Amino acid sequence: MTALARAERFVWLTARVLEQQRFAHHFLNGPADAVEAALAAYQGQDGGYGHALEPDLRGPVSQPLHTAHALRVLDSIGRCGGLRAERVCRYLTGVSTRDGALPALHPSLRGYPSAPFLPVVDDPPSELLATGPVVGLLHRNEVWHAWLFRATDFCWAAIDSLEKSHPYEIQAAVAFLDGVPDRSRAEAAADRLGRLVREQQLVVLDPERRDDRPVAPGYAPGEHHFAHDYARTPDSLARRWFTDEEMERSLDFLAAEQREDGGWPLRWREWAAAASLEWRPIVTVEALLTLRGYGRDIG
Repeated sequence: MTALARAERFVWLTARVLEQQRFAHHFLNGPADAVEAALAAYQGQDGGYGHALEPDLRGPVSQPLHTAHALRVLDSIGRCGGLRAERVCRYLTGVSTRDGALPALHPSLRGYPSAPFLPVVDDPPSELLATGPVVGLLHRNEVWHAWLFRATDFCWAAIDSLEKSHPYEIQAAVAFLDGVPDRSRAEAAADRLGRLVREQQLVVLDPERRDDRPVAPGYAPGEHHFAHDYARTPDSLARRWFTDEEMERSLDFLAAEQREDGGWPLRWREWAAAASLEWRPIVTVEALLTLRGYGRDIG
């Protein structure tokens, strides 16, 4: 069986309706309307998204990380704009910090189950981790809203001041830089981040020797990041960080990671069976999109 056929069986066997519809849309010519309808079930009256859309955060309340996830889904089907974006921006305005940016977790999550590595605090700070991907996607889709002005300034300041970082924060920075309108400034910032990633050993360049690389403080054993984790598409600014040989090794590793059941594994700390079960189809769809985006034959 091809990689795609094995993954399809895994998705129908284990995935939520949303990931089933995403798989059908991206690989079986399924309609975008079905994806949007499945996503709508996670949206609250406040315009944000909840109900464990991001599986590590349980409960019904809207959260910035859920909303970022929703925007990625909408962007992937070409529907991240118009009234959808307007409603989301109203929610983002309401949950922003004094900086005009987003916290990783809003305190409304308190009382609901969530991953222990995502603690809830009463007065959370602004985080590039939460703000960067949202701002980048909205800019990429030419959304204009008052909320974006201060949030964009926050992201620029956070990226310009980065001296020591960790992989997920770098991924958030890349998501911002890939979408922000000032391309010359984005390219310069990306070049600096690429050097930082190499100097601080935040990427595994030879997957066969990944155990020789340290993981970031607080990460799970073996929670490494590879070239394809930063450059998820060939047109990402992060693609310039890696040679063709390094990128090919990374994609070879990604392709080989498919398990016997057809799905891709999680590389971060697992804390609840339901969250792990829901994450694997998400990771599987993303792995297939990355491989296909780089021209790999998935079947």
